[in-house]
Amino acid sequence: MISGLGGIVIGVVVLVFMLVVRGLKTVPQGMEYTVERFGRYTHTLTPGLNLINPITNRIGHKIDMRETVLDVPSQGVITKDNAMVTVNGVVFFQVLNAAKAAYEVTFLQEAIMQLTMTNIRTVMGSMDLDELLSKRDEINQRLLTVVDDATTPWGVKVTRIEIKDIEPPRDLVDAMARQMKAEREKRAAVLEAEGERQAEILKADGEKQSAILEAEGRKEAAMRDAEARERLAQAEARATLMVSDAISKGNVQAINYFIAQRYVDSLAKFAQSPNQKILFMPLEAGNVIGAIGGIAELAKQALGKGEEQP
Repeated sequence: MISGLGGIVIGVVVLVFMLVVRGLKTVPQGMEYTVERFGRYTHTLTPGLNLINPITNRIGHKIDMRETVLDVPSQGVITKDNAMVTVNGVVFFQVLNAAKAAYEVTFLQEAIMQLTMTNIRTVMGSMDLDELLSKRDEINQRLLTVVDDATTPWGVKVTRIEIKDIEPPRDLVDAMARQMKAEREKRAAVLEAEGERQAEILKADGEKQSAILEAEGRKEAAMRDAEARERLAQAEARATLMVSDAISKGNVQAINYFIAQRYVDSLAKFAQSPNQKILFMPLEAGNVIGAIGGIAELAKQALGKGEEQP
């Protein structure tokens, strides 16, 4: 009887040990387990070592509490201006309430995926193609607001939605490329015309400055020429005054010099006349000298008479 009682005790100990082993649950970091009692949710196990009643309780769902990334597949979207574009993206979300994520929605990730795709068509379908291509940040923000509000009852926080690619139709891409090329060529033509205009302005300014400098140079040259003529006239006046003074004093050589100089100057001017191609000189040098001598004799007689009269 004692041996039978010992076997019962051992059996109870073994049963308790097995129950304890089955009731010990180790939850990894970043995970949470929901506990169900006869199919009804009771509480949530957090990371670490946990003990449950294995007879009445069991693990319901194992929920990943870390941020998760979903790849949104490509889908066609018709824009407000009836352009068909192909769009794909990514969704980042994190479960904040394991019980809601487990029992408020079936297939959580699939639900978030379908919700995101539906709202992508809604949001992007209300915009023109130009807005889609230029306002991607605004699209991301609108999608985030809508999807996050819709997933809040599921205990989920959508942290970010990013549109990866927006692919317009091929013919539209070609048209946009031609438009961009035409716009760049237009800008290039405008810049080239502006450059030519600036070059013409600089050239005109340079010619103006050159003309000013040339005029100033001519002015300076004219002034120097006038000064030279003035000095020459002054020299001739002084020479004439000196010759006149010498003639008044009876200097015959001065008279000869004065008459010879005027005679030679007259011949030189006649030879340099633009209408005169051939110059005949019927006069001889001796005749010129004789003429000068005759003039000198006349001057002597004039001077002699002048002295006799007083």
